Amino acid sequence: MLRFFLTVFLFCAGATHAEMAPREGWVVIATDKAYATLIDDVKAAAKANKMGVVTQAGPTGAAKNRGITIPGNRVIGLFNNVYAVRILGLSTPAMIEAPIRVYVTERADGNATLSYKTPSFVFAPYMEEAGPDLGIAAQELDVIFNAIAVQATQ
Repeated sequence: MLRFFLTVFLFCAGATHAEMAPREGWVVIATDKAYATLIDDVKAAAKANKMGVVTQAGPTGAAKNRGITIPGNRVIGLFNNVYAVRILGLSTPAMIEAPIRVYVTERADGNATLSYKTPSFVFAPYMEEAGPDLGIAAQELDVIFNAIAVQATQ
């Protein structure tokens, strides 16, 4: 029984600093920026690219209030009402995907990684129903999110 608890403990301890790995449809950019700096830079890059910060969520602060220290972890939802109205006109179900989220995670070395699913990947399940105009909007958003990522991570 002790072995079981030790295994669970070691697994959980290792998982707290799990690195983001590339995966299908995702962009993953490791940086040499501190966690808080990358969050600020993502917000500034979003504003510069005419995207609003719609949502923010993460367990780090709440865990700290409970006396638990975990690596920085923040999901930031970005979108623009022009795209919201445009996509809603093409597919009501597709709007469940808005805002598009970017994910800032703190690595074991104290630096942060920026990750996100590309908008074309996020909206892919709705393309057949919505038609080619959703694909065009998603590709435009791909360009905008790439610009945000490049600007934020430089």
